[in-house]
Amino acid sequence: MQTEIKEFIQREILKDSGRDIASDEALISSGLIDSFSLVDIALFVEESYGVRIDDAELSTETFDTLAELAALVEQRR
Repeated sequence: MQTEIKEFIQREILKDSGRDIASDEALISSGLIDSFSLVDIALFVEESYGVRIDDAELSTETFDTLAELAALVEQRR
């Protein structure tokens, strides 16, 4: 799951498939991803994994890393 999300971020958000993202790398708090991109990631996750992410959860507290996002999805499955 982390790999699929990472590839989506690399391809669709960063437009750089060669940019590696570690599972514990800060995405939001580091500025790598902006608030508009969070919505795109949430939509991708919802469509890909059949889970619902509340707008209030689009924050650094909920998923600032790939590992945190994957954990959130696993909780919802």
